[in-house]
Amino acid sequence: MAGSDIRMVDVGAKPVTARQAVAKGGVVMQAATLELIKQGKLSKGDVLAAARVAGIMAAKETHRLIPLCHPLLIEDVSIDFSLNEEAAAVEITVMVKGSGRTGFEMEALTAVAVSGLTIYDMCKAVDPAMRLQDIRLVRKSGGKSGDISLE
Repeated sequence: MAGSDIRMVDVGAKPVTARQAVAKGGVVMQAATLELIKQGKLSKGDVLAAARVAGIMAAKETHRLIPLCHPLLIEDVSIDFSLNEEAAAVEITVMVKGSGRTGFEMEALTAVAVSGLTIYDMCKAVDPAMRLQDIRLVRKSGGKSGDISLE
């Protein structure tokens, strides 16, 4: 039967090491929407504050959202937003770190996605054509593979 071989990977024999993952993504919008975010004039309130909290919560709940992810003890999550006026975009950078037997890539990627979705949700009434784009892992460290930088 298809799918019957799906299982969580056993990481019990792997050593606990300090690990970190950084992911990025963005939300492209109309220039007027970006200006509303900057001025704090959207009806739902402070878009970036809500997106930051949503992203942190998402990182902590990744194992509940992605079926085969292990629950991890997160030590820190930081979410930074850069307003790119030339591209009319909010650029999102998330760093997740902790100590564990497996990495924090999925937590960082999930936090970027949920932060972007929160921005979309809070702005969709004025700009339904927004796009989430380029969600990607940019760096990870720790574990057997060591440091990997993808951009």
